[in-house]
Amino acid sequence: MRLVVGMGAVIALLIGQSPVAGVSDTPAAVVRKVAADPDPSKKNVNVNNSTTSGKDDGSSGKGGSSGKSGSSGKNGGQIPPELKNVTSLRVLPWNPRQNNNVRIFVHCPPTSNHAIIGSTAFNLKGSRRIYREVGLGLSDRGLGRRSAGISYFALLGDHEVCLTCVKVTMNQQTRLRKIRVTGRDSVPLLVRRFRFEQFFNWD
Repeated sequence: MRLVVGMGAVIALLIGQSPVAGVSDTPAAVVRKVAADPDPSKKNVNVNNSTTSGKDDGSSGKGGSSGKSGSSGKNGGQIPPELKNVTSLRVLPWNPRQNNNVRIFVHCPPTSNHAIIGSTAFNLKGSRRIYREVGLGLSDRGLGRRSAGISYFALLGDHEVCLTCVKVTMNQQTRLRKIRVTGRDSVPLLVRRFRFEQFFNWD
C-alpha cells in the first residue's frame, strides 16, 4: 500500500501538481466565493464609468450654475422697455467741495448720439464764462459717463446741472450740421467750501 502511495506522489510531481492538491479537492466555500465575485476586468470598467459619470455630473453642474449667472447678468444689463426713452442725469456726489471732481451718469433716448452737460459749477479759473458746458459721447443704448472738475474758485452755494440730449447729423456735401434735441433733464448741485482735510486719510 505504501508503494502505491509513493508511486502516486512521484507521478504527481512529474505532472506538476501538488500531491496535496491531487489528493484534496477545492472547498465548496471557496468555489461559491469565486463564483459570487464578478470579473475583475468588468469591475474596473464599472469603476471607471462611475468615476467618469461623476466628473461629468460635476462639470454639468458647474456649467449649469455658470449659465444661470450669465443669464442673470445678461438680464441685469438690459434696459427695461419703459426706460429706454427716459432722459436721466445723475451727478455724484451731489454736494462736492471746491477743488474736487464729480462723476456724471447720463441716459438719453436711443435716437441720441451726443449729450451736453452744463453748469455754473464747472467754470474754470480766469474764464469770463460763468456757465460752462462739457460734451459726452453715448453708447448704442444711450448710456454715457464722465467726470467733471469743480474749480477751487467755483462759486459756493446751490447750482444746477443741465443735460441736453441731441442727435447730430451732417450733410457730407455741404458739411452742414443739423442738431435736434431729443431730451432734457437737470439736477441740483451744492458746492461747499474747500477744506484741506479731504486730502488726508485720518480715518
